[in-house]
Amino acid sequence: MTTYSPKASEIDRAWVLIDAEGLVLGRLATEVARILRGKHKPTYTPHIDTGDHVVIINADKVVLTSDKADKKMVYRHSGFPGGLKEQSYADLLGKKPEEAVRGTIRGMLPHTRLGAAQLKKLKVYAGPNHPHAAQQPQPLELADARRRA
Repeated sequence: MTTYSPKASEIDRAWVLIDAEGLVLGRLATEVARILRGKHKPTYTPHIDTGDHVVIINADKVVLTSDKADKKMVYRHSGFPGGLKEQSYADLLGKKPEEAVRGTIRGMLPHTRLGAAQLKKLKVYAGPNHPHAAQQPQPLELADARRRA
């Protein structure tokens, strides 16, 4: 029996809309990475991009549990000696919430050309408006990613 491998013409990509208001950042990122990779489909193949497009709105209203917003740091390096910069998640969420969400999801995707192609299907917006209404994204409720009181 041969293993089924989908061809590029057989892959159908849906558009998914996720409202990130009140969602925990890590739990949101794992679900989005799963959708971008295509692991929710029966035709999932690890070496082929079978995932869907994801639009995230209200990225500025995402939360972190405990006091991670102040203690957890985001690092980046310029490539020059002494070029390591650090910033807390609270600062990054205040200034560039889209980059905080995108960077967290990027860390959960493969660090290859395939992961870069999958990341291109991610659209993140800080507010409730997005320019992808023509694609008719289907809203997805992530109840398990909500912060528990």
